[in-house]
Amino acid sequence: MSGHSKWANIKHQKDAADKKKGKIFSRIGKEIMVAAKMGGGDANSNPRLRSALTAARAANMPNANIDRAIKKGLGELGDVVFKEIVYEGYTAGGVAVLVDCLTDNSNRSASEIRMAFDRNNGNMATSGAVARLFSRQSHFVITGENADEEKLMDIVLDAGAEDLIVEDGVAEIWGAPQAFEAIFKALETAGIATEEAEVVRRPETTVEINDASVARQILRLVDRLEELDDVQMVTANYEIADEIAEQLDAE
Repeated sequence: MSGHSKWANIKHQKDAADKKKGKIFSRIGKEIMVAAKMGGGDANSNPRLRSALTAARAANMPNANIDRAIKKGLGELGDVVFKEIVYEGYTAGGVAVLVDCLTDNSNRSASEIRMAFDRNNGNMATSGAVARLFSRQSHFVITGENADEEKLMDIVLDAGAEDLIVEDGVAEIWGAPQAFEAIFKALETAGIATEEAEVVRRPETTVEINDASVARQILRLVDRLEELDDVQMVTANYEIADEIAEQLDAE
């Protein structure tokens, strides 16, 4: 269980959008709606809903928001239909980008995604060109005194964790998608709070960025995509060199 931590390296980019609670709650709420619509409102018999509710709990999403999302998914508050679409593309430096969307208007989302790529030095790609470079994984981030490799390893290994990376006071836990709930429960039982807890797309390989101008272009595109209402998640296979990340943080 070793490797280089990517989370701390690009945390400045995530802070721009992911830490906005409204966006987080909207994203998770959509996932709850879709999960409830597809598999019903009983989390015990609906694994996708169970995972969405776990992510909601990790984000401290209010129970009222959760209940409303489930009811919307079940059609009790009006029928809402969301379509899952994944857009693929490339940006500066040959970096691959995946954009996961849940939308009630695919024409609108396609237009907005394409405009974001076109205006930020990116190019859309054909289906499958980029997706093969990523795999779905459970991902947890822990900071502070609990970011201790020996302590965490004893807790998460039996729960299904496959990779643990601890670096600069930040711990990342990776596992198979189906292990998400078990790992979260193991951490919760141990009283360990998570900075992030969700199923994400993990790049199989990364592109190191050693040019500040290229880094800015990448971050600009990612930020613009994350601002779009239909976007659930943006994943890109870049790693900004430490000295460049420090330079950008200082700007």
